[in-house]
Amino acid sequence: MAHLVSGIFENPVNGLWVFLSISAVALFVVFLPAVTFFDKQHKEREAFYKAETIRRITEASGEGAKAALELLKAQSRMESQKLREGMKMGGLVCIAVGAALSLFLLSQHSNTSLVGLIPGFIGVALLVYVYVMAAPLD
Repeated sequence: MAHLVSGIFENPVNGLWVFLSISAVALFVVFLPAVTFFDKQHKEREAFYKAETIRRITEASGEGAKAALELLKAQSRMESQKLREGMKMGGLVCIAVGAALSLFLLSQHSNTSLVGLIPGFIGVALLVYVYVMAAPLD
């Protein structure tokens, strides 16, 4: 058995494969669950502070309830606008990648320099979004 294990590590390719396998296991077993846990705690803490702030505003005065409702409505509008803007951006990027890939794949002679059109079209899509489609900053 010891001869079998030492035989695995004699070849550098096998050693690299073992190292990468252990690294992948460590990534999926340790790192990703830890990041997910900390992100969940962060979101929970934000929700708690938001609820606490709204509670204090409503207790402060008679107008506090109206102010808290306006705050909630404004936050809801901002979240939906952010989601909508993200969808616009994703659509533009997909259109740009599709157009660049179409030009690359439809070319008569397989010219690999046309692959450079992909990031170029993405850049054009980002600029079109920023200067034409994005809502102006207040």
